[in-house]
Amino acid sequence: MFLRNAFKELSDEILMEKILEGSERALEVIYNRYSQPLLRYFYRMLWKNRELAEDFLQDIFIKILRVKNFDSTRMFSTWIYSVAHNMCKNEYRKQAFRTSAKLNINEVAQEEISIQLDHNSFNKIVEDALREEDEDISTMFVLRFELDMEVSEIARVLNCPEGTIKSRLFYLKKKLASQLCQYKTVLKN
Repeated sequence: MFLRNAFKELSDEILMEKILEGSERALEVIYNRYSQPLLRYFYRMLWKNRELAEDFLQDIFIKILRVKNFDSTRMFSTWIYSVAHNMCKNEYRKQAFRTSAKLNINEVAQEEISIQLDHNSFNKIVEDALREEDEDISTMFVLRFELDMEVSEIARVLNCPEGTIKSRLFYLKKKLASQLCQYKTVLKN
């Protein structure tokens, strides 16, 4: 039997194997490692809706408990963020369907008019620019610049070539730089 602190030293992949064997301690360690980063990810990707982000966090850990087998040759972090990304994509589809079902032409026009850049706030400009982008590009931005993931790991999470990730991030940074020129901010690579 592993000592309580010994679990903290185990890799995520070994902990996932232990979870499959029914170890509550392994689940606790994984939860402690990933709950806050995942909560930030969900919060950012789900319209800064704290309650929805918390619900998604609960759901992803329920998914972990329901996993029947896990390929321990695959990085756990890549796997968990792939699951999180797919959960968000499903929510976007649900929201798009709900929105399209509710909105009529006048409401769409009002919504387009109400979406304007506020040049008084750096964060507002970034948020608006990201909102205009495809959700995969927004996801890339969050994973790279907020969760500080490597390009190779982002490529695995999104199942996309590294070159594509680099290219899309390059053009997104270029677009943001032009919109943020009054701040003279250098975006990190």
